[in-house]
This record gives sequence, structure tokens and C-alpha cells, in this order.
Amino acid sequence: MPALNRSRALLLAAFSAGALVLTSVPALADNGYGDGGAQHSDPDQQATANGQDLTAAVKIDTSKNSQDPEAGPLAPVSNWKPPACWYAPTYTPAEFKKLEEHTWSLESTGYQWDAEQRDKYAGGKPYKDFNKDKAGKGFWWTSDVNRSFPPGWDSCTKEPFWVDKGDPPPVPDSQAAATPEDLAHIAYGFVHVPDTKVTLAPAGATKVNLPTWVWLDKTAFKPVSVTATLANYNISSTVTATPQSLKIEPGTADAQLFPASGECTFVNGSIGTPYAKGDADKTPPCGVTYLRASGNNGPFKLKATITWKITWTGTGTAGGTLPDGAFGNTQDVTVDEIQAINR
Repeated sequence: MPALNRSRALLLAAFSAGALVLTSVPALADNGYGDGGAQHSDPDQQATANGQDLTAAVKIDTSKNSQDPEAGPLAPVSNWKPPACWYAPTYTPAEFKKLEEHTWSLESTGYQWDAEQRDKYAGGKPYKDFNKDKAGKGFWWTSDVNRSFPPGWDSCTKEPFWVDKGDPPPVPDSQAAATPEDLAHIAYGFVHVPDTKVTLAPAGATKVNLPTWVWLDKTAFKPVSVTATLANYNISSTVTATPQSLKIEPGTADAQLFPASGECTFVNGSIGTPYAKGDADKTPPCGVTYLRASGNNGPFKLKATITWKITWTGTGTAGGTLPDGAFGNTQDVTVDEIQAINR
């Protein structure tokens, strides 16, 4: 059975047993992979929590994410991406044995496959009785995937494997959820920020050669954060996204931007200045003047993209920065000619 199908079979088996396991993981040591002890969670306890996405041994707290119904994930402005999948210490020997034996009892993976797995994990080829003689000395590691970044299942296909405490896992550093920095990278992929729809004045159709003021509701654009924790171990990282600037793209080359770069910066948590009566002839701190009408081809597609600065802090470390993220959207702008009255 391919590793992908096996992972799904194990997941289905866990749910059918009424158990999604939050399991223990090693605390950090100088080598980055730890040697500490912990209390293990009950494998028969359903793991659910408000504002939390429980993913294998990594718990994701999204309660401080944006609550905007149109919120979306950040796109890193560089070639870096959050990990699509990772490996984490997930099961004690007793927990893994219970899960595997339940899977075999369902007879859903086929006799030959089950026999091979019994030999591998229980029969000494190479593991004996799920390493129960090593209880408290290590953990079974499994893969998990961030569903926002497919095809994660295709990148982490290694079957469950054992790692002694203090030993690094036999996978690339970028795929191991074993340090605070690893957790920060994982948390980045779960950050959601509010929609970038801006307020325009005039609110309806604007006019050729008249400035259109652009601003954002500052109450909607505050820092958001996500925390990733290795369950049952006091190891966690919090990623915080803080809005930095708004880039305006008017949807046509026939436009003048304010400022000329089209980059409006946040000042005191706000972008731009709300239009006030009497400001029609003033230059907006953030805005655009269209130099031609949108015409019969339909409205211009004004794109507003916010750049968010990403920082992180973690257990035992001051943390640092990760690549900036961006989230943008488009909205229609109708531009009419100014109608002159001939007498």
C-alpha cells in the first residue's frame, strides 16, 4: 500500500476508534531535538478546541487570527513557502500499538499489507512489539500536512518511524517539527489576514481627472498571530503578522497614483485619510486619479494588496523574522466622463 494511502488509513482508523491523538514530543536540548519528559495525553480522548486546529502532534492555535469571513492566507513575497508537510513525534509505543492493532482489526488494508506491517512493527523486522521496551526513551514519528498547501501528501510519504530521544529525525530539517523555528515555519502557513477591500470616495462612480481617495478601516487591520505548539511539551512558537503598507494598482495605465509609487504606508494603524467634505480639490495622501473613463469595456479592476511584516518568538529564543507576506484583492471602479452643460 502506498504511504499516502497508509496515512489516510491510519487517520480513518483513529477517527473510527473515536480518537484523534494529541501526543507527546521531545523537549528541546542543546542539539535541538531534546531529552525531556512529559505527561502523555489520553489516546481515547477526542481532541477538539475552539480556535485550534489539532494536527498530529502539532497544535495550531488560530484564535488570534483574523475573524473576517473574507480572510485569507498570506503569500510570501519571496520564493520561500511555509512547509506543506512535516514530521513530528506523535505516538508512544502503547499508543502506536493500539492504533495499528485497531487498523488491522478492520481488515481494510488487506491481509498481505497487514502481515507486512505486523512483521515490521511487531515481529522484529526491524521493530519488536512496537518498541515497548523503549517506552519513555523515544517516540514514533508520523507525517502531517497543511491542507492549504497541496500537494503536501506527496512530499511527506515516509511511513511511521522510531526516533530515540536526543537523536535528530532521519528527514530534512525543513520537514521536522522539532524546534521552535520549525514550529514558526509551520504556524506561518496558518496565518489568515482580513480582506483588503478599500473604501473609496466618491463611493459610486468616480470622474475623470478628479482624485479618488483611498483608505482602510483601521479597526480591521491590526496585527494577527498564530501559535504552534508541540502537544504536551512546553515548546511553542508564535508568528505575528503586522500590516506594513498598501499597494494600489488602478487597473489601467491611464491613471495617476498618490503617492506616485502606489505604496501607502500604515500610520498609527491606518492607511490613508477618510475623505471629508471640502476635500474634493485636495491631493489625497493615498489615492488615484483616473485619466480616462472606463467606457463600455466595464469597470476598471483596482487591486489593493497589503504587505504584512512577519515576526516570531519561541520557547527559549527571541525568535526573528520570516519573509513578508502579501494578501490582495480587486474591486470594480467605474469612471465616468465629467458632463458639461452647454448653454
